[in-house]
Amino acid sequence: MTEPTLQYVSCPDADGGHRMAYWEWGEPANRHVVVCVHGLSRQGRDFDTLARALCSRVRVVCPDVVGRGRSDWLKNPEGYQLPLYAADMLALLAQLKPEMLDWVGTSMGGLIGMIVAGQPDLPLPVPVRRLVLNDVGPAIQWQALQRIGQYLGVTGRFESLQQAADALWATSRSFGPHTQAEWLALSTPMVRAIEGDASGALTLHYDPAIALPFRTLTEDAAAQGEAAMWKLYDGIRAETLLLRGAESDLLSPATAQAMARRG
Repeated sequence: MTEPTLQYVSCPDADGGHRMAYWEWGEPANRHVVVCVHGLSRQGRDFDTLARALCSRVRVVCPDVVGRGRSDWLKNPEGYQLPLYAADMLALLAQLKPEMLDWVGTSMGGLIGMIVAGQPDLPLPVPVRRLVLNDVGPAIQWQALQRIGQYLGVTGRFESLQQAADALWATSRSFGPHTQAEWLALSTPMVRAIEGDASGALTLHYDPAIALPFRTLTEDAAAQGEAAMWKLYDGIRAETLLLRGAESDLLSPATAQAMARRG
């Protein structure tokens, strides 16, 4: 399958539940599943190139985390936090029924992966076998969080796809070099038409309210969260590959080195 199919899973919450969308590549009967989970304000189509390369051998599943892309928006934005995201992934895995499970997580998707892989008592169909952490670790630099907070939730208004792509690039230069065509392809699923706007204007394809819990985060709370994430990281039994971007301000060299020492 060279193009994905759009699927949904029903996820419980305190307000009657929500649907999470996911993009499925490969043979649906294939029980070797690779789950790819995106970063904070991104969506599952970020993994198209990787999924195309893998889907002849495995089933690749790329969710739009709730509040992003084709997934529902939460009635209560306080739910836009890691515990609910991880619970949604448990619902997804229960629906997928994998017999072999690998995980690729970029930024926030890696944190969710650490939660799923670092707790052996979770009701998983099978344990995570291999875990790829792309530019993320238990300790996220406070300065990077402040930088993200300056633009998260500002979904904007754009008169063209190119204008939207240029705006996204302005906050994403640390993603590394891309050709104009590559960046335009990554940007296309990141926007949607503004409802009721006859001009065809576009806006970013996520709920602006995902920023609300993020904006209430304090440095002390972030430090407490870091301690909890290190405990989860130490509980991971999956074979783990850590990737760090050369210009990353999210994952410091010191944190990457500490992760390598701890295994």
